[in-house]
Amino acid sequence: MRTPGHPEVTPSRRGDLFDSLCPTRLLLDRVGSRWTTMAVLSLAAAGGELRFSELKRQMSGVSQKMLAQTLKALERDGLVTRRVEATKPPRVYYGLTDLGGTLVLPLQALREWAEQYIPRIQDNGCAFDAAQHS
Repeated sequence: MRTPGHPEVTPSRRGDLFDSLCPTRLLLDRVGSRWTTMAVLSLAAAGGELRFSELKRQMSGVSQKMLAQTLKALERDGLVTRRVEATKPPRVYYGLTDLGGTLVLPLQALREWAEQYIPRIQDNGCAFDAAQHS
């Protein structure tokens, strides 16, 4: 059976978003999440490493569990580095890898688009809802 990552799915090692078995879809789910976007952009703005607690403060609304899961997934994908200082309690620092840095411009562009067009999107939603209830 063909599964994401199988050579028959992506033989050239380049993804194809429109192939239902392509792992590109899984990656886009991860990098397209609000928590991933906020983590990557926060680390980029820091220009270096941030402690877990600093990231959590900057990412309003994220739970400790969700932040930990997000950072672990980013680390697994090679987008974020994790460094632990052997202090009591341990200090854990995160930073972007070179590969993670390649996400910054696309995510900044997506953020700018979302922030610019959210009023229109909300207006469209209200108009649609009003028309549905008429």
